[in-house]
Amino acid sequence: MRRSHAIVLVSGGLLAAGAVAAMSVDRGPGSQTCSSDSTLTMNVTEAGPDIVDTAVAAGEFKTLVTAVQAADLVGALKSPGPFTVFAPNDAAFGKVPSSAIQNLLKPQNKADLQGLLTYHVVAGEFMAGDVINKSSMTTLNGQRLDIAVRDGKVFVDGAQVIATNIECENGVIHVIDSVVMPKGDNIVTTAQSAGQFETLIAAAKAAGLAGALSGDGPLTVFAPTDEAFAALPAGTVETLLRPENRGKLAEILKYHVVAGRVFSSDALSAQSAETLQGQRVRIGLENGQLRVNGANIIMNDIEASNGVIHVIDRVILPTS
Repeated sequence: MRRSHAIVLVSGGLLAAGAVAAMSVDRGPGSQTCSSDSTLTMNVTEAGPDIVDTAVAAGEFKTLVTAVQAADLVGALKSPGPFTVFAPNDAAFGKVPSSAIQNLLKPQNKADLQGLLTYHVVAGEFMAGDVINKSSMTTLNGQRLDIAVRDGKVFVDGAQVIATNIECENGVIHVIDSVVMPKGDNIVTTAQSAGQFETLIAAAKAAGLAGALSGDGPLTVFAPTDEAFAALPAGTVETLLRPENRGKLAEILKYHVVAGRVFSSDALSAQSAETLQGQRVRIGLENGQLRVNGANIIMNDIEASNGVIHVIDRVILPTS
């Protein structure tokens, strides 16, 4: 917690708060000089406990602190930040099977543990009043937390915020009653589960891009549905899937992919984005509909572990 107190400086005198010699400063004609009995009061902020030390002192975050240590995140959460931490207490971790927690704490699962913990941390200091005015917040994990207010209660990805505004030297802690989980499926797995991207997945495999779309990323995919591919001239998909057309197919697919995790609000603000194919796509609102190169974005911000998917209703083609 940041602690401020006043130190009173008295010219020529001593106070319990400390003593200094006051100086008369000549500021030129018309200036005023401090007299021997003048006083000056200034506020001094003392360094208080950081996020980690605050959590340790609270006594209700033992599992969280153990996890932070196992994930080698102590140094990060002791850095200047500032950070906002949505901190599950021990009771929240108690809802998770102990075997799952013990498994995450194993050294070989450090990356997964880091991904989980950073999903609870947002860069910047956001007090409760700031949080309730947001619909989502991007975490250090890269994925977004959904914020909702229902019946006067605040929820973060479904976890209720049960205590707020625990101020620390490098940020603020809000306590939540459940552990929130980031998306675990990558872009390809997410697309497969959706059931409407069979042609896209087949094309990605044929073009040798399925591995890239399953990798660390992050990537943003403007994903045409099966109906979008079916709307192409007859025989187009079959031709593109032939081995001799692999290069051309890869160029078309890479024109649907942007490096980074670009949510729809960011895309709209940017108005365009450079694709992995090299050319840029245009993004904007047309008659109230979000579009990319004229294709309607019919579903947006589908999160995956390694990026985000925006569903589009037609295949977009780069210029030749």
